[in-house]
Amino acid sequence: MKANQPSANGLDNPTENMAPRKPGRPRKTEADTANSSRRKDIITAAARHFRLKGFEATTTRDIASATGMQSGSPFYHFKSKNELLFTIMEEGMLRAEQEQLQTLAALAPDTHPRDALLALVRHHLRVLHVPGSDFVPVMLHEWRSISAQQRKQIVVLKDRYEVVWQALLQTLHAQGRIGTTPELARLMLFGAVHGTLRWYDPKQSKGKGLDDLAVEFVNAFVTPDEAKPARRSRS
Repeated sequence: MKANQPSANGLDNPTENMAPRKPGRPRKTEADTANSSRRKDIITAAARHFRLKGFEATTTRDIASATGMQSGSPFYHFKSKNELLFTIMEEGMLRAEQEQLQTLAALAPDTHPRDALLALVRHHLRVLHVPGSDFVPVMLHEWRSISAQQRKQIVVLKDRYEVVWQALLQTLHAQGRIGTTPELARLMLFGAVHGTLRWYDPKQSKGKGLDDLAVEFVNAFVTPDEAKPARRSRS
């Protein structure tokens, strides 16, 4: 008698609800789910401490205490504090990239490159400043705390994240809307946006929120329709 067919006496085959397991990853157990949740808690708590206190000043005891764990428990999930720092940077870039893709997907197909760039700047400011978004700021502050090999891995993610910025700036440059090369414009724009981590305080921003700030950045770097950047005179 074949599996999943009724028997001669009309009773259901006892193997009917026993579907064969598909090859690949094993099923997640409650322990796996708990470990995954605990790992996420450790990363989030560590990112917050690294941002506020700095990588060197933060101890594993600080991280364990913030997650309600024993002082040595984080090492069950991470081999070292350095590995934890690298994971924060890696996950921060992957998360930022995924959210950026969602931002682009929400734009209309005929969105002007200037408006698309505004959407990217707005998103990136949120990556830096929205409460709980500590991952990328930690990457910017603690860049030299990871190894050269780890930096190479993060650079791959950063380059992938910035590809769409470069493409938009190239288009705007071709339209005569930026007064420098697309490469310099990208470096200068990211430098300016990242600089807000030092000086932007929403409590002292005179009513300017992140959306307003994004508009100011794009206005500073990209000319609107009715104006074009001044060309440097040749001497």
